[in-house]
Amino acid sequence: LMYHEDLGVPQDSKEAMKLYKLAAKQGHGAAQYNLGVAYFKGKGVPQDFKEAVKWFRLAAKQGIARSQYNLGFIYHGGHGVPQDYQEAVKLYRLASEQGYAEAQTNLGAMYAAGLGVTKDNVYAHMWGSIGSSNGNMNGLKLRALVEKLMTPAQIAEAQNLARECKRNKYKGC
Repeated sequence: LMYHEDLGVPQDSKEAMKLYKLAAKQGHGAAQYNLGVAYFKGKGVPQDFKEAVKWFRLAAKQGIARSQYNLGFIYHGGHGVPQDYQEAVKLYRLASEQGYAEAQTNLGAMYAAGLGVTKDNVYAHMWGSIGSSNGNMNGLKLRALVEKLMTPAQIAEAQNLARECKRNKYKGC
């Protein structure tokens, strides 16, 4: 990380990638995540979505929410993999259950659009609210958008579900 971010040593992307790969091959989840980001963005290495998927998948299997989210994003957009909304939902849900705000908002958006799940404005509102309460401002926008399509009773239901979901630490929502 120090070579990658110029923290106390001169920035050296080649050295950073060498050290990330060494740690990642030994199963270090954060290094696997960082390699996934590097390959996804083409930062310090040539952009390679398949290689990004490989490293994100390894880190996601270790329960790293950022990797689960990024892998969901990749499947959502079909970056280097066939587009698969159901897989994206599964991965967003895993990250959401760990309190990852961006995943919570994206999961809500999937419900709003009916991508990979049955369209459901109540759950879209619920996840948008949860995402916004955890710091993702797009959750507020999502909630406002779907509220226009909901009855007062549906909004109340979504609010109750959001409170219950938070009480259960985002499990089983």
